Order: sequence, then C-alpha cells, then structure tokens
Amino acid sequence: MMPAPPASELNPSQALDLLRQGNDAFLRGEQTSVLTSAQRRLDLALGQSPFAAYVTCSDSRVPPELLFGRGLGELFIIRNAGNTVDTVALGSIEYAVAVLKTPLVVVMGHESCGAVKAATEVVTDNATFPGSIGPMIEPIIPAVLQARSENGDLLDNSVRANVRRVVKQLREQTDPIMLEPQQKGDLWVVGAYYSLETGEVDFFDLPERAG
Repeated sequence: MMPAPPASELNPSQALDLLRQGNDAFLRGEQTSVLTSAQRRLDLALGQSPFAAYVTCSDSRVPPELLFGRGLGELFIIRNAGNTVDTVALGSIEYAVAVLKTPLVVVMGHESCGAVKAATEVVTDNATFPGSIGPMIEPIIPAVLQARSENGDLLDNSVRANVRRVVKQLREQTDPIMLEPQQKGDLWVVGAYYSLETGEVDFFDLPERAG
C-alpha cells in the first residue's frame, strides 16, 4: 500500500474512501505493508499531513492504523476510554483541522465498550466506580439515557448514541475553526462503529452533504 496523498490534496469524500478501502483489505485478511520505512520516517521529520483525525476508544482491541492498514503520518489519533471529547481532545481535533488541514474527522465507538457499559450500569443499577473512573464516564450517561427508549440491546444502542452525541458536538457546538470548514464542505465529521467480532467499521453517521 502506498502512502496516502497529503491532506491538502484530498477532499473529505476521498479521505473517507481511503479508510473504507483500508478496512475492506483488513476484512479480506490482506497483509498491508506498514508504512514505517527509514525514508518515510525521514520525510515525516520535516512535517506531517494526516488525511484523517480519528477519535476512538483506548481499548487495546481497537487500533485504527491496523483496522485501516495505514502507517506513519497518516492518521491523527485521539484515544480515550469511551471516545468522549473533553477540552484536551477538542483542542487536538481543532489543531488537526486548523493547522494540519485535515479534511476528515471520525468519531468511532465499538462493540462491548467497557466505558459505555459502566455508564449503562450507572443508569440501570445506580453503580459507582472508584477513582477517576466515575467522572470519566459521566459524559456518556446522557447517551445511555437517550438509548433507553430504543429497541434492542442497551449497550450497543448506547455506544452508537454516544458517538452521535460527540459528532453532533463537533458539528454544531465548537469554535468557528471547526464550523467554517464544515460549512464550506472542506471538512466532514463522521460517526463510526467497529464490530470486534467481524472487524468491520460501519460509518453510520455521515453529514447531510455526504448523501
């Protein structure tokens, strides 16, 4: 697999296609070459131009570079339990968009997410958790409350609801440095769900202009 073009040469749709193609190769079991050669490292020492900013969970089973067959300098990754966006995460995303000119931001939840599961237990069983775990999962609770009214599995619905809430935040409730490129069509914010069992990434929440 060749390195992706610089972010400046890709529109949001093309960036998303690169991720889809990479996940298709992952599902086929293809051994994509990891883009970590000595020359690649030297080239990147001069600067980076990742084609996507990726917000996902810290879970060890969800490594974006492997799921999409990408290498050094291609994905600007923000990871924390439950793929929530606090001030630090938001600043990181804004840096990718405003400084690195990344055309795509993906927020991805995943099957059997432990942080979301803990949030569901707070709602259904009034559970409490030690240390900073409780405050960490607080931003997920509104998604669980919303998902309770949906048919199907509460945990799975909550994972998707949590993704949608974060995506909505990034589309509507952020600084103009995020909002203006979205209004111009230069940036997409996309919600995704990763199945641990199948390895498939479902990009289920696309902006209206992507339709």
